[in-house]
Amino acid sequence: MTYTTEINRSATKVLGEDISAAVYAAMQRIVDYRLYRRTIRELSQLGAHDLADLGLHRSEIRRVARETVYGRRS
Repeated sequence: MTYTTEINRSATKVLGEDISAAVYAAMQRIVDYRLYRRTIRELSQLGAHDLADLGLHRSEIRRVARETVYGRRS
């Protein structure tokens, strides 16, 4: 009986860790997406001259925001 109880506790612990990891990952995706949208909003508010000073064109805003938040894709 002791062996069965220990297995059930281990399974519960693993399940709890899996759920915790899933919740953390979901929260991180939300934080990342908010940062992505904020970056787009702030860059979009800049004028063409200010964007040029940064070496950017308006058409590059989404790409730059994505790379800033999520990193470069290989």
